[in-house]
Amino acid sequence: MLRSVFLSAVLLSGVAQAQDIDALKLDTRKNALPVLPKVVAMMQDTVATRGVVEAIPVCKDQAPQLLKEQSEKTGWKMSRVSLRTRNPERGTPDVWEARQLADFNIRAAAGEKVESLESGEIVTENGKPVFRYIRAIPVGDVCLKCHGAADKIEAGLKSELARNYPHDRAFGYEKGQIRGALTVRRPL
Repeated sequence: MLRSVFLSAVLLSGVAQAQDIDALKLDTRKNALPVLPKVVAMMQDTVATRGVVEAIPVCKDQAPQLLKEQSEKTGWKMSRVSLRTRNPERGTPDVWEARQLADFNIRAAAGEKVESLESGEIVTENGKPVFRYIRAIPVGDVCLKCHGAADKIEAGLKSELARNYPHDRAFGYEKGQIRGALTVRRPL
């Protein structure tokens, strides 16, 4: 009898945590993901009106600024990470993020749509619960101008990228691949 009560409590605890994680994912999507279309729109507008070279500061400076502003609004830490970084100081994933990105690559290879790849879990950091969330960022048309095949990037643009990103490894992508991810650390 005591054993079945204990098992029931454990099962209910797992169900409750799954519901909590689903609610946290939903709320995090609602408050964090709107930044991504803003970045894409800024990139598209800048490329169309001023050219690709002029769009470098959008990705390098304005996108992180949008994430910083949203972080300040929510109290969550948000950033973009990638397994092939352009800016290692800002975009290098931690162990949890790297594991999720590797899993995203496996899931995408198995046929899951890149735009729907996400993960979230409650972890303990410094003795406190934190909700970690990560959402894949697919390579779109505008991304290919700077992140496509290295031999297809125009010489002037390639030179400007090298000047801005001396340790750049973020090229060679094809449309629809996983460029990286938006990651959120949310204290509970």
